[in-house]
Amino acid sequence: MKILESIKELKIVPRWMIFLFDLTVVFIAFLVAILVESNFTSKSFSPSEFFLEMLYCVGVTAVFFLIFRLYRGIIRYTSEIDSMRILGTLFFTFIFLLLGSFVFAKLNISIRLIFLYSLFSFVFLVVYRILIKIFFQYASSNRRYRKNTFIYGAGELGIAVKGALENDFHSNRFIVGFIDDDKNKIEKSIEGTKIFNAGNLSRLIKRLKVSELIVASHNISPSYKSRIVDICLEQGVNVLTIPSVEQIMNDGISTKQLKKVEIEDLLERSAIHISNDSISEQIRGKRVLITGAAGSIGSVISEQIGKYQPKMIILCDQAESPLHELKLDLEERNKDLLYHSFIADVRNEKRMRQLFETFKPHIVFHAAAYKHVPIMEDHPSESVRTNVFGTYTLANLSVEFGVEKFVFVSTDKAVNPTNVMGATKRIAEIYVQSLDTELRKNKTGKTRFITTRFGNVLGSNGSVIPRFRKQIEEGGPVTVTHPEITRYFMTIPEACELVIEAGVMGNGGEIFVFDMGKSVKIVHLAEKMIKLSGSTPYKDIDIKFTGLRPGEKLYEELLNDSENTLPTHHEKIMIAKVRQNDFARVKKKLETLFKISNTDKVHSLVKQMKLIVPEYKSKNSMFEQIDLENERDILKTSS
Repeated sequence: MKILESIKELKIVPRWMIFLFDLTVVFIAFLVAILVESNFTSKSFSPSEFFLEMLYCVGVTAVFFLIFRLYRGIIRYTSEIDSMRILGTLFFTFIFLLLGSFVFAKLNISIRLIFLYSLFSFVFLVVYRILIKIFFQYASSNRRYRKNTFIYGAGELGIAVKGALENDFHSNRFIVGFIDDDKNKIEKSIEGTKIFNAGNLSRLIKRLKVSELIVASHNISPSYKSRIVDICLEQGVNVLTIPSVEQIMNDGISTKQLKKVEIEDLLERSAIHISNDSISEQIRGKRVLITGAAGSIGSVISEQIGKYQPKMIILCDQAESPLHELKLDLEERNKDLLYHSFIADVRNEKRMRQLFETFKPHIVFHAAAYKHVPIMEDHPSESVRTNVFGTYTLANLSVEFGVEKFVFVSTDKAVNPTNVMGATKRIAEIYVQSLDTELRKNKTGKTRFITTRFGNVLGSNGSVIPRFRKQIEEGGPVTVTHPEITRYFMTIPEACELVIEAGVMGNGGEIFVFDMGKSVKIVHLAEKMIKLSGSTPYKDIDIKFTGLRPGEKLYEELLNDSENTLPTHHEKIMIAKVRQNDFARVKKKLETLFKISNTDKVHSLVKQMKLIVPEYKSKNSMFEQIDLENERDILKTSS
């Protein structure tokens, strides 16, 4: 065992030594060729003739080895490409030897000898390289602790992963087979490795004692990938994935790039398809303003908008450092685009007016907002000033400065809101929608207002997933508010692509809602994340229920209910059917709301919000008392 370990640590031999090894091998090949050519009998030639023929063949071969730099390969990493290089080198050597035999007729070297010498040289050079490679693979794999590994996907990526694993002599992985669902591949072999039916994965894991599975396919659907991972997690099998296509194209595949499957990988959905041509037509050559640009949504919108060749992108946020980093990153990626960063608070009307006067944007994507439900429940005045007054200010300035389109990024929490944050977003929706209606009715402005709604996005600031991950790293417990709580999830890029698509397709006044797929039970999410970390829920890492937070719902509203939405040309975007509001009344109520927000009268502020949004009913909140008061007032009035 110690000998094997010492071999495992051997450094790569210098090139001159490989060159000498190769010359030794071709010398042996020459001796064998002589014996075969003479039918293993004593041949009538003098030692001097033997020496001259040997010197001629081996000498010419040595020259071609130097020309083609055959010594540069690392023997322990020999591949098919190395074999082809050897074949090419020996082919040119063979041609030269033949020509030389006619020029130097005195050598009296037979064509048969040259052919045999070339053939044995190729066979011996390849065989000795392969034997050394196999020896190092055996020596470097610790058989007492080896991991039996499956590779999902018997395509080009799967074969590349297999090659990377076999060339990593510090890895203790042993590939027991490929698994695939392509019936044409099942039961066949690739480089001696069998392809098994993915449908029998559970049974195969037990039979072959598999401890690790590498997903080496980018074509697998998210739902099927999740099912495979579930099977593996049930049997304690570690699951790894490969890098993105872009990273593979730039850097190739190595074992260091393999990473554990993250919960984000399992919550992803099938890729969406958007009409890039129509988006380009509306954005190309335009000045685009993005508020909240340094945030989770705003930053990705800023990145994606760059694909459509705008004239300028104005990045607005009050967070100085993240905005600076975003601008540098975007400029590095898109050197031909013009970016301007603008430090400002959206509720500062004077500062925002300065922005519009300076840049005169054609399109506005308004993503700036306070979004954390429990915090806004404690600070309703701040929520109103930013989420409502900030939107109000930007919308009015957009009309004044002739903005073509104003795309407002809202939330599913605005549907039948149970908290301050959701109510403020719904009030902002009401204002921009009623403003759009008023402009159309009076034909006084060209700005069109479009609202987009969606649920939780994976990886956003304050998302439950980073919090769970941190708790798991610390050994738990993982805290979930309620065993029955569910949420919808969407990736940030998908949400932002749909925001841009909806903004382009909108004619004004619509509230677009996105198909969020199936809701996810948060406790199941926590359990799966614990399993992915290699631990057992409730045993290694506990899950504790802390109770619903102020304003928190058990279930978010379904956004794709056919009774409440109308379809569009995009299967994942629908138009919400909501009541229309009179602009003059809305504006008057908002002016009252803003006056109250500048006082400390929190009770009056929330009461005014409930007056604007009658469906706003507080849950698990101190503001439930206001709902009771309103009910009593209604009973008194009716009696």
